[in-house]
Amino acid sequence: MSSDVNPPLSAGRPFRLIVTGGGTGGHTYPALTAVRSLRARLAAGGRALEVLWVGTAGGLEERVAVSEGIEFRAVATGKVRRSSNPLKLVSPANMKDMGRVPLGVAQARAIVSEFRPDVVLATGGYVAVPLGLAAKMCRRPLVVHEQTVRLGLANRALARAATRFAVSSESTLALLPEPARSAAVVTGNPVRPEVLAGQPDKAVETLGLHGFDRALPTVYVTGGAQGSQQINGVVGGVLPWLLTQANVIHQCGPANVEPLREAAAGLPEELAARYLLAGFVGSELPDVLALADVVVSRSGAGTLAELTALGKAAVLIPLASSAGGEQAHNARHLAEAGAAVALLGEVSAQGLQGALGPLLANRAERTAMARAARAHGCPDAAERLVDVVLEAAA
Repeated sequence: MSSDVNPPLSAGRPFRLIVTGGGTGGHTYPALTAVRSLRARLAAGGRALEVLWVGTAGGLEERVAVSEGIEFRAVATGKVRRSSNPLKLVSPANMKDMGRVPLGVAQARAIVSEFRPDVVLATGGYVAVPLGLAAKMCRRPLVVHEQTVRLGLANRALARAATRFAVSSESTLALLPEPARSAAVVTGNPVRPEVLAGQPDKAVETLGLHGFDRALPTVYVTGGAQGSQQINGVVGGVLPWLLTQANVIHQCGPANVEPLREAAAGLPEELAARYLLAGFVGSELPDVLALADVVVSRSGAGTLAELTALGKAAVLIPLASSAGGEQAHNARHLAEAGAAVALLGEVSAQGLQGALGPLLANRAERTAMARAARAHGCPDAAERLVDVVLEAAA
């Protein structure tokens, strides 16, 4: 047997996985969820999992891997700064970073040759490119997972090298290069199991929401962990009206609590009792989502995977600066299916009120949107991706 081939999978030895991807939570957390699911699947069959995470030094993926007890190695990587002007693509910064790619590939090839993985799982981000190319060079199976409707630059570069190409949406299949389509499979985007197990009454008790009127719908507003000035601003502009229609949990970002608290100080007592302002929602998130009838949020791939898996009516306000306008595309995709309302371009308080009003006033409309959202969800996406990883290894 040659030195670059592992013993048969049936030998009972540990399954060896290299996972790569990161830079953002959208690439990192689906990878982590897949690793956890693979470990549980193998353990149920009496096998161990040995994982090596390869990413960018100091990146989110390193922090996540270390906190999870996963061995981490860093490689050099380059970033392409996008621009509608082709001349700007050859900027000094782009040229400098792209010059790092050959070094990253050499480092990645050494890592793959040494670790001898059964599979390399790449979930996107620039760091995935050298590992994906190294997997191809070392003849190791490569599974690529795309979280968004449109292909990210890194995954587009790896499409032809992939043994299997897992996508989150049926709509992505037509965007793949022709040779990659035969290796493609729709898995959905992995969602943390705990997100699917929330309990509405637990949110009420944990967060002390005893002033909420349970006869009214509940709106959860979130701009992500750091909050969103844009979302905070438009919600603040309709807050007195909104609280006559609904209970509101507003996750505004730690730095934004005091200004918003001051703005809400003049609310009538009855309305103030229906408003919870929180800098950050952590372990309570599954219960908050279970309680929410409508969610106002950004439209990143991870957020939408959770909302559709849960079947939540949503008003989406895309982050305008997301790479390649990806969030706007995600939001438009769901809106066209009746699975969300998308507020694109300049968003005003009046526009938000116009989007929320019909949903809050009409339970049937909320229910229909929630049903359409659930039709786009894949709560078992992690298990489907594990199936693909094991099939590629076999």
